[in-house]
Amino acid sequence: MTCAVAFALACLVGVAAAETAPLRLVQTIPLAHVEGRIDHMAVDVAGQRLFVAALGNNSLEVIDLHDGKRIRSISGLREPQGVAYVTEANQIYVACGGDGEVKVYDAKSFDLVTTLRDLDDADNARYDEAAKRVFVGYGGGALAIIDATTAKLVGDIKLAGHPESFQLEQKGNRIFVNVPTAKHVAVVDREKRSVIATWPLKGAAANFPMELDEANRRLFVGCRAPAALLVLDSNSGKEVADVAIDGDTDDVFCDVKRSRIYISCGADFIDVLDCDARPPYSVTDKIPTAGGARTSLFVPELNRLYVAVPHRGDQPAEIRIYEPHDKTAN
Repeated sequence: MTCAVAFALACLVGVAAAETAPLRLVQTIPLAHVEGRIDHMAVDVAGQRLFVAALGNNSLEVIDLHDGKRIRSISGLREPQGVAYVTEANQIYVACGGDGEVKVYDAKSFDLVTTLRDLDDADNARYDEAAKRVFVGYGGGALAIIDATTAKLVGDIKLAGHPESFQLEQKGNRIFVNVPTAKHVAVVDREKRSVIATWPLKGAAANFPMELDEANRRLFVGCRAPAALLVLDSNSGKEVADVAIDGDTDDVFCDVKRSRIYISCGADFIDVLDCDARPPYSVTDKIPTAGGARTSLFVPELNRLYVAVPHRGDQPAEIRIYEPHDKTAN
């Protein structure tokens, strides 16, 4: 076989693999002059905007998804880690770990509306649309409760350690919270504002990312030590699967439409798992990304997975946009 023929065959194989891949890279948006680690993201679906907490750059980057470009960089933040978008108020909540502040911005003018203070190591943020509350993990162990109609702190929920990712039930009152230092998942009743159960993790530790498949009663917990995805029954906390994954994961998302899990790992890959309501679960695909690309956001309404890639060496900072596909699609 000649070199030319071999090269042509390799190209055909590559094209065929790309056409059958569960995720296809469809766009890249540069983040020029953004340095350091990039943390979590939030989206304004109607306005087609992505909000990116650029922790190492001390900024919030605002991306116009329709035009495919950055339109704003809000600087002067101290280690922004979590971000939540409140649709009704058209406001952005940015949780900053460096100074323990949650800054609230008008999402039209990008003016600062108010600042909530004394939330040491403010981290992940989630918006409860039904209750009009923003929850922010902070400190040595608590979830702050913020009234999104007034942007005022109205209470908190004590935990056994600093919370990482947490997920809110849509058809119930529970919040599931990763507490890595306690090596458990805490189950919170958000109306009672208290922990009602703790589920120790046996197969792995350093549990940072989490996803909830409420319809199938599954809680997916990403761990780093060792690198694994633990699948728990969300009613009982019983472990139903333990799947080896790539290292340094920081986000996990469930694509309910396709019965898939997407796990963004800082060790160069998005791991893809095919799953349904029953085990076994297994990694079926590994989509190459870049070193440190461990934070992501899956938006089913837009059929897109957004992956944050930090600047490392010759690799520039950017947002990579993937389109999920059925594996049988051409």
